[in-house]
Amino acid sequence: MTQATRPGGYVGAVTLIVHEGRIVDFRAYGHRDLARRAPMRRDTIFRIYSMSKTATSAAVMQLAERGLIDVEAPVQRYLPELAHRQVASGDAQAPTLRPARRAITVRHLLTHTAGFAAGLPGDDAAAALTRRHDPHAARDLAGFVARLARAPLAADPGTRFGYDGAATEVLARLVEAVSGQRFEAYLREHLFAPLRMRDTGFAVPAAARGRIADLTITGDDGRLRLDDGPSQREPGAPLNAYASGAGGLYSTACDYARFAQMLLDGGRIADESGFAECGSTRHSGPGPRVLRADTVAAMLRNQLTMLDPPVHQYDAGEGFGYGGAVVIDPARRSVPASLGQFGWPGAASTTYVIDPKRKTVALALLQHLPRAGVAGDPPRLSKDFYRLAFAATDAAGRAAARSP
Repeated sequence: MTQATRPGGYVGAVTLIVHEGRIVDFRAYGHRDLARRAPMRRDTIFRIYSMSKTATSAAVMQLAERGLIDVEAPVQRYLPELAHRQVASGDAQAPTLRPARRAITVRHLLTHTAGFAAGLPGDDAAAALTRRHDPHAARDLAGFVARLARAPLAADPGTRFGYDGAATEVLARLVEAVSGQRFEAYLREHLFAPLRMRDTGFAVPAAARGRIADLTITGDDGRLRLDDGPSQREPGAPLNAYASGAGGLYSTACDYARFAQMLLDGGRIADESGFAECGSTRHSGPGPRVLRADTVAAMLRNQLTMLDPPVHQYDAGEGFGYGGAVVIDPARRSVPASLGQFGWPGAASTTYVIDPKRKTVALALLQHLPRAGVAGDPPRLSKDFYRLAFAATDAAGRAAARSP
């Protein structure tokens, strides 16, 4: 990481590794600004983008535990506007429409099998009609779903995995509809506050915005520059007009590690003293329970068993649970991993993994939007990061086993 954040590489990074419930490595590298004047800090705030999806899925499962959501139910039970779906095929200019063969269920939304356009072959007609209604221009989640409901699907629900943010935005709206709270308020009360995730939310208070890392991209000249999107122009402002469950959260290494450790520990952090380095608590013993153990087990288990092969579109060795990928065949995975490993990245080079076999949580947070095929774009780090992190924890385990 030190080498990767030298001049000419990434601007900076924060990494955190929890092994057997205790933070064993927590470091900041490089800088948090492109000018390289402000050193990176361990409490730096990052845009975590799609790592938000796991938190959204956890909120849905909390409501399922309370009997307010049936995961197997058609989502139209809660959001009637999503009834009577059509599927589009053929030419984008003159699509063919037919009724969907089944309704979208909550499970389909959790597993990205609802059939929304996802950039897959044959999606052109549905994608064009979705763009016409422009769900992302909505001012709130209700508006997002209303716009999305006017567009057809690209495939019958339950027949394929197609990763797209639309399904998770619908889940966020589902949380609002059944809880009676705004999505951001629900997350704050039921997830972030119990886990002491004080720096996680859809906007950053003015007093904390100096801790936000610059968001970079590689220019056509091969040099890093600031991204020209609204998030970099106004760091800390909401990333979307609505509270995006698919990719709208800001967070820190400590906050997200606490969330991931809660999942590893089956719904509550087993020993709060392991997070003393995060400055939130020094007392021993378990924290509050936010999910049941059987609920977490379902989230971390491959839920694509109805597909052949039962994997997601990016890796032949990974299935998908609720909110993240699950390693089901380590030999076929593109990055070294163990069976049952769970995690997901964010668009701006953030990544996390929960490894139940190793009893380890590892995350690396950077703020760079990759540009594939552009000369000078920094190399991806996740493969080497996880290889080194797991080699270190494995070595520690072997050493402990040899101790008298």
